Amino acid sequence: MQQAIITILLLLVSNTFMTLAWYGHLKMQEAKLISNWPLILVILFSWGIALFEYCAQVPANRIGFRDNGGPFSLFQLKIIQEVISLTVFTVLACLMFKSETLHWNHIAAFACLVLAVFFAFLKP
Repeated sequence: MQQAIITILLLLVSNTFMTLAWYGHLKMQEAKLISNWPLILVILFSWGIALFEYCAQVPANRIGFRDNGGPFSLFQLKIIQEVISLTVFTVLACLMFKSETLHWNHIAAFACLVLAVFFAFLKP
């Protein structure tokens, strides 16, 4: 149980950094903090943030993977990661980008991903 919790917490941290690396520069551009930066500098900045994503993602997968003594299969790890990724993205997008709104179809799509987790944990 402890490995599952550590894995999920690391995935939360990882996906927070991933979302900031992928979309944070858009908020910074909107705030006129990096409006004049060339694209290569924005890419390097995002890579710097993504480094922290990998520092959490790799240990999460190693700790959580069944072949390393963890509780999850490879497919379960990936599906959990996708649901966490969408959850973190949704929260950060709603907080950071006031022009973006969450609609019923987004919630329906999220529910489908939660169902994917359910099906991933069913015994074959």
